[in-house]
Amino acid sequence: MKFKYSNSNKRYYTLDYYYKNRFKQKIIKLSLNAGFSCPHLKSGGCVYCSNLGSGEYAGDIKDDLITQFNKIKTVMNKKWQGKYIGYFQARTNTYAPLDILKEKYETILKLDDVIGLSIATRPDCITDECLEYLTDLNKRTYLTIELGLQTIHKTTAELINRGHDLKCFEEMVKKLRKRNIDVVVHIINGLPYETKEMMIETVKYLNTLDIQGIKIHMLHILKNTKLEKLYTNNPFKLLTKDEYIAIVCEQLQYLNENIVIHRLTGDPKVEDLIEPKWLIKKIDILNDIDKYMAKYDIIQGQKAIKK
Repeated sequence: MKFKYSNSNKRYYTLDYYYKNRFKQKIIKLSLNAGFSCPHLKSGGCVYCSNLGSGEYAGDIKDDLITQFNKIKTVMNKKWQGKYIGYFQARTNTYAPLDILKEKYETILKLDDVIGLSIATRPDCITDECLEYLTDLNKRTYLTIELGLQTIHKTTAELINRGHDLKCFEEMVKKLRKRNIDVVVHIINGLPYETKEMMIETVKYLNTLDIQGIKIHMLHILKNTKLEKLYTNNPFKLLTKDEYIAIVCEQLQYLNENIVIHRLTGDPKVEDLIEPKWLIKKIDILNDIDKYMAKYDIIQGQKAIKK
């Protein structure tokens, strides 16, 4: 059976399908490091965050944004040809005075064949002034704001030192959607001491909100992070590959069919990864998700609670 929002054998709403149907051509996201910091670093930061602020595959911070863009574009063009989205990925990409934000974003928007921006940030780090600017940007280009949530569970959020509560996240989603700005939410499976039921509850909660996309990550332990120390001193159970695949597939059953799937697994650098080692083979994980969904006749949204 072919899922209606897929142009391949996928049984979920693929990002490639969404882009090609909206823009009628291949769209390539280019990950950038604009040199932003994070306000949460003052209180220690999230325990899993690396020194690169989740920007392992973003451009080299030593290069200016245009140089980063062009270098990555050259590499990508060996595989694909199309239009581009500038992805501000590393750390908190709305954490700066408005004039700096404008300078960074507009620099990329002026480049040839750029059709939009994707901006990764925290729900507690978008000022009203920034919101008004994002509203203007959204009228001029294709704009997506990526918000980190990770989990809806208070005990877990406190353990990983997330630094904001669920109310803050929900209010920011509503503010962005009031301005017709697309929202993509990041969640993490396998957070310390969370059960499968807790991970499913996080997805069910997201169905109650007006979000346009989701990124699902597997928790991974990187060198030189607080999570490494936590795992070393108080080892907790990590999901096996089979457990992760089963949980993701069940989450997809509960996730509304109109929510675009931007990611289904993490993508850590091999040299920095401590555990789980099975994350290294990303393609194998994605292929096994496809096989599992086909085997059990799973389709995104089968069990979704409609908004």
